[in-house]
Amino acid sequence: MKARLIESHEVAPATRHFTFDVPELETFPFKAGQFASLSALIHGRVITRAYSLASRADGNRFELCLNLVDDGLFSPMLFAMQPGDTVDLSGPLGYFHWREPASDSILVATGTGIAPFRGMLQEPLGHTPTSLVFGVRYEANLMYRAEFEKLASEQPDRFRFLPVLSRADESWQGRRGHVQTHVLDAIGERRDVNVYICGLKAMVDDLRAQLKALGFDRKRIIYEKYD
Repeated sequence: MKARLIESHEVAPATRHFTFDVPELETFPFKAGQFASLSALIHGRVITRAYSLASRADGNRFELCLNLVDDGLFSPMLFAMQPGDTVDLSGPLGYFHWREPASDSILVATGTGIAPFRGMLQEPLGHTPTSLVFGVRYEANLMYRAEFEKLASEQPDRFRFLPVLSRADESWQGRRGHVQTHVLDAIGERRDVNVYICGLKAMVDDLRAQLKALGFDRKRIIYEKYD
């Protein structure tokens, strides 16, 4: 089936948010947090890439968030798409979504690993409380910051937003360093929370190892790697 671009816009330097629909379907059902695969013929061969869905299900629409890889094959093609252009679509797939029964949760993202959490947090917050620890290099890279700050303001007893910068300048008054340290601070002595992790392999593997060393049940560590 085909996905048709509705619009795209920049959400951080070299990072764009894309809205697609699926014209042949009335609904494109998925669980927030899952991913879809896009395919295209590039330089004479079919290239396929998997991207986390950055929204909850909404009719036949879905949204993505991805970085431009200058020497890549697929992302430059997506960044060059104009409204109305189409790309092959398959899915949805994956098991990275809210676990049942509901549990207090900590969401941990770096970079575009924020994509599945944006969709998950668009669903009613039945998982109380939920904290989002979001790590990027610079303040300009905090995708969807206004959305998360608004949610934290509207539901302070249900949601906390904890942005972390690894290369902050002097004006930054918030958390610094790597997300792992701030996740452990947020957990404290608790071992009865679900920890959802999405980002690059090094961060995911390091945090998983630290959580296991603290005695976390492996079923409470839900993760997805981007490389």
